[in-house]
Amino acid sequence: MAHNHRTSQPLAIPAMSDDLIFAMGKYEARIPKDRHYSKNHMWVQTTSAGQSRVGLTAYSVRLLQDVYFLEWTIDPNTAVADRQEIGEIESSKAVSSLHTPCAGQLLDFNEDLLSDPSHINADTYGAGWLYAMQTDAELLSADEYLQHLEQGWEKDQRLIKGQVN
Repeated sequence: MAHNHRTSQPLAIPAMSDDLIFAMGKYEARIPKDRHYSKNHMWVQTTSAGQSRVGLTAYSVRLLQDVYFLEWTIDPNTAVADRQEIGEIESSKAVSSLHTPCAGQLLDFNEDLLSDPSHINADTYGAGWLYAMQTDAELLSADEYLQHLEQGWEKDQRLIKGQVN
């Protein structure tokens, strides 16, 4: 009996050709169209259960570079404000505070990341999701987020060069 053993991407991620791409110099940041975005470089995707999963965009992961430590400073099932600080992320570039993309109820964390945050680097739009939340906030579409990146890229490049020199 023949079995189809094709590997497939998680259902939440569209085919690469459907994604928008933002050129970061010689690197590209993928922006899937199947989710919404915040100006602080987080993605939010509603699941079939009506909750939203939240993660870092490819743009923010590229700026951070290799993420190797993650710590939460709040508990699950906590009401959060827009851009509230909820933890820290450590990478080869810096230690950075993590802020919510919007107001809502933080439900639970992706526990796999606490023991292995490398999923953020390898699969930020899949296994690298950070936490689940309940929200009805209005966020940016993929096209609007791409415009936001284009408007801020010159300033971000200066910031990156300032960190390197």
